[in-house]
Amino acid sequence: MNNYILHFLDQNKTTIVEQWINEIKVVGEQKQLSAGPDDNMFVSTSKEFIEIIMSNLNKDKDGFSSKLTDFSSRIIRLGWPLTYVIEGLQAFRSVLLKKAFNEKVAENDYLLVLNEVDQWIDPIISEMISLYSGNWEQTVSLQKVALQELSAPLIPIFEDITIMPLIGTIDTERARQIMENLLQGVVKHRSEVVLIDITGVPVVDTMVAHHIIQAAEAVRLVGAKCLLVGIRPEIAQTIVNLGIDLNQFITKSTLKRGIETALEMTNRKMVRLGVEGLD
Repeated sequence: MNNYILHFLDQNKTTIVEQWINEIKVVGEQKQLSAGPDDNMFVSTSKEFIEIIMSNLNKDKDGFSSKLTDFSSRIIRLGWPLTYVIEGLQAFRSVLLKKAFNEKVAENDYLLVLNEVDQWIDPIISEMISLYSGNWEQTVSLQKVALQELSAPLIPIFEDITIMPLIGTIDTERARQIMENLLQGVVKHRSEVVLIDITGVPVVDTMVAHHIIQAAEAVRLVGAKCLLVGIRPEIAQTIVNLGIDLNQFITKSTLKRGIETALEMTNRKMVRLGVEGLD
């Protein structure tokens, strides 16, 4: 029966692709996808998919697996949601069977075709889900690493003075990254003073404060001094209500005041220069 389906697909490829595109566009509209793929790109992608599943019908397992892996990687990069892809595959099954029915295939043959289509469409769906999930896990993992590297940078702003701006929620994993970057950066930049700026941290609870205190204490142990800046009024009130003791650290309400203090601690200060003719 594989030969029959293969021949049927080959003879009706154009019609099946056209009907499938119409079906998948409806799915895209229902899912409120923004613009969706352009027609030319989508047509070529649809035809490519049919070629891939035909390679499976030809029992070219190695070629099929390789092509399907590459195909799934590219549609992930195109940003197609998994549900969109799966419903698209189901729509392909529906279009194929409708076409077979409209061709007035004999009842017994139609049942055989239905069974045969299920036998090779379902494994393709399963493999697409597996490949899609694997690609997403890899992508998310790489993005997580990249975000971790960027989420706690230690930036030198003056000689002997560095700053670590923190933005977003701080969890245990990110706190570990902060600690590592902080200690490595202090040694690398030979910092005497480090400013930890929590202006962009939305919530400071007991756990977050504990992590910050640990980071500041670690900085002190490697011979540098730590300033905690960006203490907004609501954060100050939360710290007081939680009974968190920050007396051992220098705290400032803004980054500007923190920088001024850091300069004083390294025997420097900011001086406003007069402009000739404006004095």
